[in-house]
Amino acid sequence: MSPDADPIAGADADLITGADADPTTGSDADPTTGSDADRATAWEAVLTSLEQATVDDDPAPWREPTGLGPMPRGLAGRASRLLAAQRDRMATLDRDRRQALEHLGALRQVDATRAPQRSVYLDASA
Repeated sequence: MSPDADPIAGADADLITGADADPTTGSDADPTTGSDADRATAWEAVLTSLEQATVDDDPAPWREPTGLGPMPRGLAGRASRLLAAQRDRMATLDRDRRQALEHLGALRQVDATRAPQRSVYLDASA
């Protein structure tokens, strides 16, 4: 394995391109997940869920889907657009986080310039 090889990126590429396709039949159907149509429907549901989570302000916790098999080639473009949307969302969230930290820093600086307040209690028994 070359030092430049990324095994995770390679695995993603295999899923998108259907590298697990059966060379004898030309089909990339996974026998454990049913027909190609069932697998495509399952993948479409997963992609729809992820697309919705990308635009929601408070998405539900993500759970890895199981039993999908390789993604159908026809959904590769949609998956690529979803990945780009997720990266855009992460950049937006990072920008918002940095901006909130800057605002907190400014508030702390303002608070540090205030003179201490006088005591509100008087010790009358002394």
